[in-house]
Amino acid sequence: MDKLVSLQTFIRVVEDGGFAAAARKIGQSRSQVNRAVAALEDDLGVQLLNRTTRQVSVTPSGQAYYQRAKGILADLVDAEESIRESRETPAGDIRINAPMSFGTLHLGPALVDFARLYPDIRVELALDDHFIDPVADGFDMTVRISRPSDTLALIDHEIIAIKRVLCASPDFIQTHGEPVDVRDLSTLPCLHYGNLPSGSSWKMTGPDGPVAVQVNGVFCCNNAEVLRDAALAGLGIAEIPTFIAGPELQTGRLVTVLCDYIPPQLSLYLLYPPSRQLSSRIRLLVDFMHERFGGQPRWDLVQ
Repeated sequence: MDKLVSLQTFIRVVEDGGFAAAARKIGQSRSQVNRAVAALEDDLGVQLLNRTTRQVSVTPSGQAYYQRAKGILADLVDAEESIRESRETPAGDIRINAPMSFGTLHLGPALVDFARLYPDIRVELALDDHFIDPVADGFDMTVRISRPSDTLALIDHEIIAIKRVLCASPDFIQTHGEPVDVRDLSTLPCLHYGNLPSGSSWKMTGPDGPVAVQVNGVFCCNNAEVLRDAALAGLGIAEIPTFIAGPELQTGRLVTVLCDYIPPQLSLYLLYPPSRQLSSRIRLLVDFMHERFGGQPRWDLVQ
């Protein structure tokens, strides 16, 4: 119990930026807080905090210990909550991170329905196209559209396959002609995901097996919705997930090209720490995601 109290006290000092602020927050004297951290340092045999008369700063060892200690306490809270939740109505917080386009087009509306179903569960959704480690960044779950994660510290839960297609606007086809060979992509204007101004290598599987072509990149962006809009404007051929381009493909505002060449398939994944699978909130959300996105194939996710 003393070690647990010391951990909680140390975390409080780091997050509040000093002993006095931490003491006020937890209702103890400054000397009590100082003794608790000093005892922790003596036990570990390392200095966790640099102390001056003006400020307190965290040592490299202290920062590493803080991250691990915070995770340990979060796991303990989750374990306690999972026991309570097994006998109660699901309640509490779920912090979710997801990519921007999928979040705005599909996940956001889905989570609104989830929140209606479980009003005692508070949902926090943060949209970001950068990879987020749910352990390090304090998220309960990260939604990714990618290939499987090799992070052993995370549960890697696949929901559904994500298909991508090569597509362009009818006006573009009328102006430039429809490509008949994958090598045409090296001369026709192409819109690619990324930030390489000189172009990008697109890898696909064709009738004769895998192929890679250095495309003529005239426009690039790290957001597929922007690439879709650029394709609609007739700027070039884009490689876009069907969950983004689906409506335009259905209405004919975009048309697929080089249909015999298939870009690598991605998947919709849920990533979360192993400890979170004990939580009934997470189990409910995983089941909800399967029901919402992983049932019958949807034109906007997979074909």
